[in-house]
Amino acid sequence: MTAPTKKASVDKAARRKRFEDVFPVIAEELLGYIRGEGMPQDAVEWYEKNLYANTPGGKLNRGLSVVDSVEILKGSELGDEEYLKAAILGWCVELLQAYFLVADDIMDQSVTRRGQPCWYRQPGVGNIAINDAFMLEAAIYHLLKKHFRQQTYYVDLLELFLETTFQTELGQLIDLITAPEDSVDLNKFSLEKHHLIVVYKTAFYSFYLPVALAMRVVGITDKAAYDLALSILIPLGEYFQVQDDYLDCYGKPEHIGKIGTDILDNKCSWNINTALRYATPAQRQILDDNYGRKNPESEARVKALFSEAPISIPERYEAYEAEVYSKLQGLIGKVEEQGAGLKREVFESFLGKIYKRSK
Repeated sequence: MTAPTKKASVDKAARRKRFEDVFPVIAEELLGYIRGEGMPQDAVEWYEKNLYANTPGGKLNRGLSVVDSVEILKGSELGDEEYLKAAILGWCVELLQAYFLVADDIMDQSVTRRGQPCWYRQPGVGNIAINDAFMLEAAIYHLLKKHFRQQTYYVDLLELFLETTFQTELGQLIDLITAPEDSVDLNKFSLEKHHLIVVYKTAFYSFYLPVALAMRVVGITDKAAYDLALSILIPLGEYFQVQDDYLDCYGKPEHIGKIGTDILDNKCSWNINTALRYATPAQRQILDDNYGRKNPESEARVKALFSEAPISIPERYEAYEAEVYSKLQGLIGKVEEQGAGLKREVFESFLGKIYKRSK
């Protein structure tokens, strides 16, 4: 892929800023609502801190994808009112992400998030973060009601968010019971189990939800169009998560923004599941003895084994990436032949952002 031009970088920064500028508007709407309910000032201030600490500040890819997809499907730049509606839906996706992350960090007993202490670890927060997560989720439905209740697709938006939330929670459940940090049992792992986890925990809300929301906004109602989008976006989401797993072990910390801990944390990642499928009996024993152990020596032994034949994770990943990229290009290339109002640029945009990424 060619390196982004200076103009492209400026355009990307401008798009992000325009999207970010909408957040204070919706935050003030939410704060105005709880003030109107007679909540005391300390509760208002707490919720404001919760909103700003957990919602903006990430990559914002999910939210921006809603706006980008609406613009592509509409075929022209959005007017101010159209942009605001698309951006509000984008921020609803970011609120869903914030809800998941606050809860996930508590479940995983994580230490940092986006370079800061996790919300539940910040002074005075603790288990109040559980309720804070619920309040982030509830904000979605307040905003949908306020801004979309008069739209013919209002119920479709509600169903999309509710169904996607349930799907993501199912993925989280499978992940939690398959790979608890304090109980390592590699017999529970498999590439099939990994597929289920990443599709339900990541792909539905990160890839399908933003595009499906955009499709509703522009008036696409044909079920076949949603099935077609799903058939491309779910494999895209799985590819994205496999990349994440691979980069956790092989990416440079200065690029990915963290030091990978999947081996130490007993994560059911693509790397370990691929290793289990191809390991010799002797290699399998080393994995059983060292994976998920909380010491750097065991982690180093597993990392070294990942690169040994016949496991050969780097080579297998390269082959996987080439295969999935070719498959996705084939699917995307046929989008407009099938009609239904979809445009290939929606999917090319997603694939372009993640193919061969290093962070």
